[in-house]
Amino acid sequence: MKRDAAQLRDEIRLREASLSDASRERDAGELSSDQFATIELREGAALEMARNELNTLLASADATPARHRRRRTRWLVVALACFAVVLVVALISSSSPRQAGNSGDGGIDLTRPQTIDRLLSQAEVDVANNNDVTALSAYAEVLSLDPKNVTALTQSGWLDFTAGSTAKKASVVEIGIRELEKAIAVAPRQTAPRLYFAIVADSTPGNQGVAKTEFEEFLKLKPSVGQLAIARPFLKRLGIKIP
Repeated sequence: MKRDAAQLRDEIRLREASLSDASRERDAGELSSDQFATIELREGAALEMARNELNTLLASADATPARHRRRRTRWLVVALACFAVVLVVALISSSSPRQAGNSGDGGIDLTRPQTIDRLLSQAEVDVANNNDVTALSAYAEVLSLDPKNVTALTQSGWLDFTAGSTAKKASVVEIGIRELEKAIAVAPRQTAPRLYFAIVADSTPGNQGVAKTEFEEFLKLKPSVGQLAIARPFLKRLGIKIP
């Protein structure tokens, strides 16, 4: 979903406030140095992207529609694949979403697991509504509470990869890949991280061998019908038969 200048300015203010809050929490001992570094890296990269997008929007206010079409063709194949998988997985995995716009951090009486569950539900709805920035913020909060949360690692890794690919930001792409790798390391027998990582590899030039290996591992784990439907076109192109 294309954002206007006001939305981008709001996001920039939100990201700046998030970094400021994380810094205060680190100084107060509420966040470890590693947790702060992860948040700083993710928020800093997103902040840079938002600033660049705002600058581009302001600089091209008088550009012709043809110019916009040319810019949007960059990394089209990756963007289309990312959109399809994010949408399908969000619809399959969503079970008890919140109403869009509600707060995801809960009240003071929520336990830590309840807070995490609510944030994950919030993020799922945000992804379904194409509010990727808000979803990433919710996943970052989950990871600050549970750095090994597989769902947050998988989804934030995917969103970071797609955002970095679309904006041609290698540093953001690398963040996404590392998050997916960590998700696999934490839960090697879960199918979702394998599926995302395999598609990422297939979308990256020169990594089709890695993609084939990951898809084969994915199939050994007996994925769901919905996940197989997502993987099927990639499997066909790579010459992998479904057992």
